[in-house]
Amino acid sequence: MSAAALGSASILVISWVYIRMMGRDGLPEATKLAILNANYVARRLANFFPILFTGRSGLVAHECILDLRGFKGTTAEDVAKRLMDYGFHAPTLSWPVGGTLMVEPTESESKAELDRFCEAMIAIHGEMTAVETGTMDKANNPLKNAPHTAQAVTGEQWNRPYSRQTAAFPAPWTLQHKFWPSVGRIDNVFGDRNLICSCPPLESYT
Repeated sequence: MSAAALGSASILVISWVYIRMMGRDGLPEATKLAILNANYVARRLANFFPILFTGRSGLVAHECILDLRGFKGTTAEDVAKRLMDYGFHAPTLSWPVGGTLMVEPTESESKAELDRFCEAMIAIHGEMTAVETGTMDKANNPLKNAPHTAQAVTGEQWNRPYSRQTAAFPAPWTLQHKFWPSVGRIDNVFGDRNLICSCPPLESYT
């Protein structure tokens, strides 16, 4: 990365400082915790989502890949956007396998936070199942409409077949600590292919 065109060698300083600060004892300890955390998440979610690339013992390394491809009516992107309503930035989406989420909890996450994430994913699994079975509308549901902004939830018009509570406060912890996405669903592919800059033009700085 640092040797690539327009790359920056300064990125090497970050990893060097991290290694130096962790030291001989801290680095392997952090590695053990990262592997433990990833396997904890994998075991808690294995009954709800297939886990890819497990070893002979059924364990994963420092990350676990949740396979969402088998669910009808819901995409991995829907799940990624819905996680925002639960207060989470989505894990890596569709890499290294399309239609998956790659969860890397690292060594810094507490068990309480891991449990909160797992509970969110289990709840989302319930929503995915409801869409698949037809209990929820296949096009107008919390997953397809996620994330839900404060403006959308508090607006006068609400033409969705689920409650505002379900949209914005799907889990108990969101009532105490709510993250409000600034925008709703966007066209990711269009944004990737078309540079749209909202900053003032260069001429305004002269």
